[in-house]
Amino acid sequence: MFSKLFASSYRKPFSSLSEKEILALAISSEEDDERIYLNYADGLRDEFPATAKIFEKMADEEHSHRDRLIKIFEKRFGKMIPLIRREHVSGFYDRKPDWLVRPLGIDKVRDSVAQMEDQSARFYEQAAEHAKDAEIRKLLGDLALEEKHHEDVAIELEKKYTPKSVADEERAKERKQTLLTWIQPGLAGLMDGSVSTLAPIFAAAFATGDTRQTFLVGLSASLGAGISMGFTEAAHDDGKLSGRGSPIKRGIANGVMTSLGGLGHALPFLIPDFHIAIVIAFAVVFFELWAIAWIQNKFMETPFWRAALQVVVGGALVFATGILIGSA
Repeated sequence: MFSKLFASSYRKPFSSLSEKEILALAISSEEDDERIYLNYADGLRDEFPATAKIFEKMADEEHSHRDRLIKIFEKRFGKMIPLIRREHVSGFYDRKPDWLVRPLGIDKVRDSVAQMEDQSARFYEQAAEHAKDAEIRKLLGDLALEEKHHEDVAIELEKKYTPKSVADEERAKERKQTLLTWIQPGLAGLMDGSVSTLAPIFAAAFATGDTRQTFLVGLSASLGAGISMGFTEAAHDDGKLSGRGSPIKRGIANGVMTSLGGLGHALPFLIPDFHIAIVIAFAVVFFELWAIAWIQNKFMETPFWRAALQVVVGGALVFATGILIGSA
């Protein structure tokens, strides 16, 4: 917090900028935006080459803006352009470096670009109002209009380089990657955590009749299974050949969902009354297993009868095993 306060004290108010500084700021901003578009293109090129072309063309647009700004700057103030950037001006918009994230999401990038162009248009509108020189004012006003129309340019480029069939294909590919990296490992973890912890939790419940001891068994079984499954998922496949994505992301998805799957029917044993706790735990298990079968059918496209056989029947057998062992 204090670092932000000290940093803001060294920033110049936008209203105090001279025309020379406004042009220098516009030049550096266009250079930054050009590099951002090229970074977006680079991040998308391998998997979405058609969309990458759009951002390369958008980078060309920003480069042409930069050239026009430099031309008028040299005409008015000479060749020495002072260094002034967005972070040097108070109240100026910040841009999160999402272009450094891999993999890039197509829709997320397009939303970021729309925001970029809107911010740039507002900057040029304010700069034009601030400028006194007629030629500078005209250029800044023209650039404000062009930035506003960049969304239309992007749409035209999208029609040219990513017709509906290509755009649909790219979105399908992105959905598939999300499925492979997050949903499949998470669902596998949820199934494993929900089913594998049934036996120890209900064996402990019927063996001890103590809700606190049962909860501790369930907590340790759930967290232990989550850690084990998470590390196993991350270690057994680096994702390069299988195309399943980051092993760290898959490990997190698998480990967290494994723990949550076990905790679902362990939490009722926080209730001190054993009979109430066991009835609620039975109900949780019933709905939990059918919910997992539905999720598997929806996201994994597994026929519902097969999902029910795998999850509900398999879970019921493990559940019964735990009760039999605990009651012995």
